[in-house]
Amino acid sequence: QVRLVESGGGLVQAGASHRLSCELSGRGFSRYIMAWFRQAPGKEREFIAALTWIDSILYFGDSQKGRFFIFRDSAANTLYLQMDSLNSEDTAIYYCAADPVAIPKSSPGSYRYWGQGTQITVSS
Repeated sequence: QVRLVESGGGLVQAGASHRLSCELSGRGFSRYIMAWFRQAPGKEREFIAALTWIDSILYFGDSQKGRFFIFRDSAANTLYLQMDSLNSEDTAIYYCAADPVAIPKSSPGSYRYWGQGTQITVSS
């Protein structure tokens, strides 16, 4: 069993940078695939990026590539999402997810474990 807890949500000014955290606990996640998704009102859950926890191989979705970056601190058991140049279209609930296999990595259905989500609202 793996538990994920996101933090760092809030109100952010357009153009600013912001960082989200996802704290992991439990057993066996050292070889898991970890990912960030987001879901805006009325839209489907969207893949942002993923990495392999053991060696930090990265995978990115197309829409945020170049502005969003995923990384982890294995000593702190924490996954991060660095977001730059935020705009109103980035307003959404952001989720971290984990799975031992996650194929395909970009599909929400590939992930067994989810955090509760954290709201990011970008104001112009």
